[in-house]
Amino acid sequence: MEIGFDYTRSLGPTLGAFLTGLAGRRILGSRASDGRVHVPPLEYDPHTHEPTTDLVEVAGEGSVVSWSWTASPADGQPLATPFAWALIRLDGADTPMLHAVDAPHDQMRTGMRVRARFADSPAGSIRDIVCFIPTQDPARDPGVRQANHVPAAPQDVVCRADPGISMTTTPIHLRYEHYASPEESRYLRALAQGRIIGQRCPSCRKVYVPPRGACPTCGVPTGDDVPVADTGTITTFCIVNVPFPGQRTKPPYVHAAVLLDGADIPFQHLILGCPAGEVRMGQRVRAVWRPREQWGPTPQNISHFEPTGEPDADFHSYASHL
Repeated sequence: MEIGFDYTRSLGPTLGAFLTGLAGRRILGSRASDGRVHVPPLEYDPHTHEPTTDLVEVAGEGSVVSWSWTASPADGQPLATPFAWALIRLDGADTPMLHAVDAPHDQMRTGMRVRARFADSPAGSIRDIVCFIPTQDPARDPGVRQANHVPAAPQDVVCRADPGISMTTTPIHLRYEHYASPEESRYLRALAQGRIIGQRCPSCRKVYVPPRGACPTCGVPTGDDVPVADTGTITTFCIVNVPFPGQRTKPPYVHAAVLLDGADIPFQHLILGCPAGEVRMGQRVRAVWRPREQWGPTPQNISHFEPTGEPDADFHSYASHL
């Protein structure tokens, strides 16, 4: 399974100046009221809680404070080959920053000297620093300009939060594998056959769809598979009016909690087949299945729900399921 979206935020004067500095291969920190320089810069003073305005340029090299080895890098991490995550205190800074160090495992140690390796075309992102490399190993530097100088006077204010970059977009991606329980496996195999099943609690007799393996109310296993209908009642709903990247359905459209006939717990699904403004609580709906050749062991076999045209259900028939 994969979840992905672009996270866009306004930076404000402090972080805007920090990323603007990175675009120019400079690293800035913020000086707090106690004189300590924080890198990356803090937007608010930790002692006075006032906005920070004094930004200080620090060196592009420093010392490893602590580190942890990553033998098998995951997708999206800074490097594709084994590397170390390290806390690095740059010269001129009083706090360490977290970044990747590209060095052999047998060379990594606390206290080692490293320097920043910048991207070929920095654009104002924390990824403008590709990684850090050992200062004594210039062969690992592919010729990219380094921010490895120590400012003549690290305590001098070099700017007062005058950012050139005011917005940033960070792609967020999460990939994971879900191992289905025996109850989930039976549920998914039934979907591949065009059927929906739930499980009944032997104590309170509630039927859960999808199956949960144990009743969250009674805490006992739900061992009996129960077939439920692909028709049901809308209990609550929301109308989606705001467009966003990756949206599959043009707004406005409705996401609703549908209480399937024979179930006691509603589940979320898309409602189509009528104008969004006509969707209502108590409306009767049925599942619209995708073409059979597209079926698999997945809830996506049901494309959406649409109105059946039946009279609305009485409120008291679903009031306890809201």
